[in-house]
Amino acid sequence: EKKRSTRKRRRNCGRIGGRNQLVGRVGEVKTSGLMAQVTLSIGGQHITSIITADAVRELGLKKGDVVAALIKSTEVMIMRV
Repeated sequence: EKKRSTRKRRRNCGRIGGRNQLVGRVGEVKTSGLMAQVTLSIGGQHITSIITADAVRELGLKKGDVVAALIKSTEVMIMRV
């Protein structure tokens, strides 16, 4: 079942190049002017993304929605905790 949902999610992403996908639940959406801050809860951790307010409206994002964070980066930094 998990493999099927992963394939379906990747198919839904179409031509998006981000291979690192983290599925989580929207915890908070703060919109201010043209930009929005969306916080996802993923496995007990939180990740925040800054996207356009238009994208929030187009996706219909609201608290509790299950979404995928697509991460595409040329650099990942590691620090000792």
